Amino acid sequence: MSTVEINQQMPDFTAAATSGQTVKLSTLKGQKVVIYFYPKDSTPGCTTEGQNFRDQHPAFAKANCVIFGVSRDSMTRHENFKAKQAFPFELISDEDESLCRLFDVIKEKNMYGRKAMGIERSTFLIDEKGVLRQEWRKVSVKGHVDDVLEAVKGL
Repeated sequence: MSTVEINQQMPDFTAAATSGQTVKLSTLKGQKVVIYFYPKDSTPGCTTEGQNFRDQHPAFAKANCVIFGVSRDSMTRHENFKAKQAFPFELISDEDESLCRLFDVIKEKNMYGRKAMGIERSTFLIDEKGVLRQEWRKVSVKGHVDDVLEAVKGL
């Protein structure tokens, strides 16, 4: 499977999500889609990023945009994280890294002097026709959700 490219049609994918949902990209046509990848549930940066998307969720919904958070955590961890943070959007469990590979977000990271492969915090914006319109890689959490919301409104 090749990776995604800006201004190209997204390949369809199906993924398991919280609340017993199955996310199939082709069924979301007619809506804008934000997919944000984050390293791990319940860690400080990932919690803050999720809370920022949660707090801006009404503005995204008003702009006809759905949000999905993705990490390699299990569905059980996702359900607990979603409930604890009252996220109004679904979290996708990508334990087999198929979405991570499609979006090319698995990168070598240096954690406390130890190199490991992990998710590079990244966000992708897909338009109503299923075309990837914008990507943010190596995301810094502060102000990021506001930038994404502006891009969504600009489509």
